[in-house]
Amino acid sequence: MHELVDRVSAFNSGYLALLELRLESTRRPELRAVLTKRIREDIDANIGYHAASGLPGDSTSVVLLYLTLNWLIVERLTLPDIFTEQEIHELVDAAVQRLLNA
Repeated sequence: MHELVDRVSAFNSGYLALLELRLESTRRPELRAVLTKRIREDIDANIGYHAASGLPGDSTSVVLLYLTLNWLIVERLTLPDIFTEQEIHELVDAAVQRLLNA
């Protein structure tokens, strides 16, 4: 999960562009339909990978990690001084441990 947060955060222009598309989709139903389909496919792929890998947790755990880490990335990119790198590391650890009961 640390690698995921770091990798996505490093591609900040792409992640922020996707965030802008999400906001625009609230005004454009045709964009919302396309974006909803694509993001849902990604979530389903993540759930499938998780289940096939034998990692702890269920599909709800995967979705909760997705939601939690996505907002952590938004905070890191838009307000980078809210959490230190150490706090981000600790938050990722805590999210994984609590959501997967590890």
